[in-house]
Amino acid sequence: MPDGELIAVRARTAAEGAVCPACGSLSARVHSRYVRRLADSAVGRRPVLIELQVRRFRCGQPFCRQVTFVEQVDGLTVRYGRRSAGLQTVLERLAVMLAGRAGARLSHALAAGVSRSTLLRLIRRLPEPGTSTPRVLGVDEFALRKGHNYGTILIDIETRQPVDLLPDRTTSTVARWLANHPGVEVICRDRSAAYAEAGRLGAPNAIHVADRWHIWSNLAEAVEKTVVQHRALLQEPHHSTTAPVIAAMKNTNLEQLSSAGPRTTGRLSDRVREQHAAVHALLDQGVGLRAIGRQLGLARNTIRRLANAGSADELLVGRWAGRASILDPYKSYLHQRWVEGCTVARRLFEEVRERGYPGGENVVKVYVAKLRESFPHDAPRKAPSVRNVTSWLTRHPDRLTDDQAQQLKAILVRCPALDRTAHHVRAFAELMNNRQGKHLDQWLTNVRADDLPALHTFVTGLDQDLDAVVAGLSLRYSSGAVEGHNNKIKMLKRQMFGRANFDLLRKRVLLSARGRS
Repeated sequence: MPDGELIAVRARTAAEGAVCPACGSLSARVHSRYVRRLADSAVGRRPVLIELQVRRFRCGQPFCRQVTFVEQVDGLTVRYGRRSAGLQTVLERLAVMLAGRAGARLSHALAAGVSRSTLLRLIRRLPEPGTSTPRVLGVDEFALRKGHNYGTILIDIETRQPVDLLPDRTTSTVARWLANHPGVEVICRDRSAAYAEAGRLGAPNAIHVADRWHIWSNLAEAVEKTVVQHRALLQEPHHSTTAPVIAAMKNTNLEQLSSAGPRTTGRLSDRVREQHAAVHALLDQGVGLRAIGRQLGLARNTIRRLANAGSADELLVGRWAGRASILDPYKSYLHQRWVEGCTVARRLFEEVRERGYPGGENVVKVYVAKLRESFPHDAPRKAPSVRNVTSWLTRHPDRLTDDQAQQLKAILVRCPALDRTAHHVRAFAELMNNRQGKHLDQWLTNVRADDLPALHTFVTGLDQDLDAVVAGLSLRYSSGAVEGHNNKIKMLKRQMFGRANFDLLRKRVLLSARGRS
């Protein structure tokens, strides 16, 4: 029945007897009765409280250590529980999914509010998930605290599910786990020496496969170092942006920039044009100048100037038009610097002043503004970053946009070293995508014959773990799924807000992978 914001459900058991949890015998001898109060899942966003009357029975077996026991209702109650079995399951799943503060906030939204500590305790009480030994095992590290503490994640490559989490990434810990779980036939790993040694100690008969994702990542790092060495050639040459300006200035009479044309807009221009048209219309009618002045309300000299002008444009040209400028001797130098790409008026003024220009800066600014209007420079394209160029070199050509492909093509023309690097990268990508590990030796020989120090370092690293690399480029196994689980571990760590230890994190990862979340 409703009781304010709380829905209370009162019930009692009706079974004839109950089974003793200690000896399993059925008993019908009632010792006493009492009321249990159980929280249940909310109904209509209102919390539910079940007031259940239960009976305590006497066990009839004389040898049983349980003298009395309380009956339990299947699917509803558990011993010492203050929540229904359904609500307990919901909170356990909520704890596995969100834990900590996030889970506590959601539980209040579900009208089943519990604290973050309660959720963490629920995780600890869950049974330890069982682990099996996979045939193909992926091994990789993950950060418990980046730069300080790292653990190891083990993945079943065939099912792409986590098998276990180890508290560190030492050789002894991984080797011990492998020794305790015989049956691993293939180990997919990065090229870490610690994991390689652990595999040799813990599973000496297993085939080591260098993960293709890590191999390609190492190659990308070498490519980035090569790009850094030639970053000066990433910028587009300056002459390519000034060529249109040079052509335009050659085809234009630069002296026209000095002459000021008539005004064509503005109130003054409109008024003069209207007055000029009105005066000439009256003159065509035979009206005298004095009569026109009285009719239009203009002075006699104004009427005379309007009448003598053949067009309004003659009256709108500046009075100093056509006269020599103090800047004229230096204009050829300004044109030269403008073609070279110098468009800053302040800098041009300082340069001509050093050459004897006696005038002020404003004259130079006005002339530079005319140059900017008549011969605008295209803004120089920003040089692509090292990261962008590295991405273009290590990406499939079909995934580049037209602009990216054009920029990359221009860079490779300017920089032969990057062109050779791109050739080696494409050749290695073909080996990896087509699983042609048998041709790796030829690729290594070609790289050694080229003058690319960063790629030489990469090749030296491959030589130290050559068998695993060849297997990684030949077999279908790859631990790419590990990276996805690394991201999931990061998310689970953030949800626990510093209250988590390694055991809690391990249990959450394994339980969520087994569908309990």
